[in-house]
Amino acid sequence: MGYRGKIEAQNRARDLRAQGWTYKEICDELGVSRSSVSAWVRDVEFDRAAWEARARANYVNGNFGPRPKRQNRLQIDKHLEIARLKAQGAVRIGRLTEKEFLVAGVALYAGEGAKTGTEVKFANSDPRMQLFFVTWLRRFWPIDERRLRVQLYLHEGLDLEAALDFWSELLAIPRRQMIKPYRAIPDASIRRAKHAMGCPGVYYCSVSVLRSVLGLSDALLACSDSLPG
Repeated sequence: MGYRGKIEAQNRARDLRAQGWTYKEICDELGVSRSSVSAWVRDVEFDRAAWEARARANYVNGNFGPRPKRQNRLQIDKHLEIARLKAQGAVRIGRLTEKEFLVAGVALYAGEGAKTGTEVKFANSDPRMQLFFVTWLRRFWPIDERRLRVQLYLHEGLDLEAALDFWSELLAIPRRQMIKPYRAIPDASIRRAKHAMGCPGVYYCSVSVLRSVLGLSDALLACSDSLPG
């Protein structure tokens, strides 16, 4: 897909999201990946009533992929409740302010980021978390894009090239800035589920940025006196 085609797909995805289409419906309609749709429409305000109706209809009509052989009322109610609470969560969170975005990223790094060394480092297999992290990092610090690095942890037997392309496109970090991946030998006695795209670690070598991030983390964790209640 050329540049013009990608822009047209982005605009179409945003229009469909505003009408309450689900991510899966948009992916199927445009023939693009979920990660692309997520990046394109994450700030789109959409008709939540229409979204709930479409999610319910998709589930009842079996459009969420393979269904159990025998559906019962409890299973249907569970999935409908999950869809309802996801929509409710989107309403409660809403659109982040600048400060809320800063604090949310600090909390994410306080829980998942590296605290020692000379690099800002964040490792997680969830594409949404990685996209949130790199967007946050770029937003609040003057990042030299050439110094961003990615190292991928991927089990042997999985498609390395596809995984590298996936993370490079999602995070907007060129393949040439990806360092040698670590290929893990699968051990069925430890774990059966394997992430098809692996677990990337995103690195940014800057002592000053790391100290700034850790200073914010410390401030956040030290504010217990101002917590509500």
